Amino acid sequence: MTSVLYDVPGPKARRRSLIASLLTGLGLAGALAWVIVTLAGQGLFEYERWDIFQDPLVWAELGRALVVTLQVAATASVLAVLLGSVFAVLRLSATSAVRVPVTVVIEFLRGMPVLLMMFFILILFATSQYWAVVLGLALYNGAIIGEALRSGIVALPRGQREAGLALGLTPLAARLLIEFPQAFRAMTPIIVAQLVVLLKDSSLGYIVGLEELVRRQRTLGEFFGFSQYGFSFFVITLGVFLVVNLTLSWLARRLASRSPGGRGTRRAARAAIGENADTTAIGVEAAPRKGGAPRG
Repeated sequence: MTSVLYDVPGPKARRRSLIASLLTGLGLAGALAWVIVTLAGQGLFEYERWDIFQDPLVWAELGRALVVTLQVAATASVLAVLLGSVFAVLRLSATSAVRVPVTVVIEFLRGMPVLLMMFFILILFATSQYWAVVLGLALYNGAIIGEALRSGIVALPRGQREAGLALGLTPLAARLLIEFPQAFRAMTPIIVAQLVVLLKDSSLGYIVGLEELVRRQRTLGEFFGFSQYGFSFFVITLGVFLVVNLTLSWLARRLASRSPGGRGTRRAARAAIGENADTTAIGVEAAPRKGGAPRG
């Protein structure tokens, strides 16, 4: 099943994309080589600037800080997806008493800087730095994800919803069991990409005093001598973030290459309307009987 949000690229488009990717990769490789040669000329890769990393205690401290960063990102990601799902459904409510306040809240969260939101939560609710960072990231990214899911639902053909209503589903049930699973699967690459942004924004916890990876590497660099080891700690921290973020980006590309339709949508539709109902009206193929025609 083709996507309802974009056309599948043809052979010429894929070939042009491959050529552009190769040229971009060569350009980036050349720029990276120039940076490395320039830094090496300044003596930033000398052994005396890296010998501290032979101490396992340094890696242990960085590892504990990385665990805090990942915990913040994981907790905030779960909350952001849940909030985004709720925002998307309420934003499309037919009742203006529900739709309008939710719209105002979403626009407020999207327009407020994440760092100010963290300070706002930290000061107003007198919470810990950990929860200030988690809630700030969850609220902001939840609003972004909610708008992405809403766009996915709106982009679905109207026949999906109308077929569900014709089969006796309530408007809310049709939205949750027929439209939402399809929209969520179609928008999964965008959601994962936003979660990559969330992970990078977790470094803002440095400003509010959270002992995450960026703040910990800064503290270690100052303890051992920032003039000598500051660049080394920066490179190690950058490498860790790149590995984690590139892994999530790879996951997003894998999800984007898969069809937006799937077994989860079929199961949800069958559970909603019954196994014997005609599922072709909502874009789900009915399973044929053995030796007979598909169920009508």
